[in-house]
Amino acid sequence: MFGRTRVAIDDRLLARLRKWAERSGYSSAEELITHVLEREVAHLEGAATEDELRARLKGLGYLS
Repeated sequence: MFGRTRVAIDDRLLARLRKWAERSGYSSAEELITHVLEREVAHLEGAATEDELRARLKGLGYLS
């Protein structure tokens, strides 16, 4: 990795992520977060159309 970017995560969510990282065998919450984001971005990149991408983002609550 060439650099680091900081992202603010709610304390309660971070606590949950740390718990799941430990349960799932990740070395840290950061490793779990990176894996989840990589998987989600790959999923979004596989969207056939812009409309499908918008529908997925809306379903995830990112668009209204």
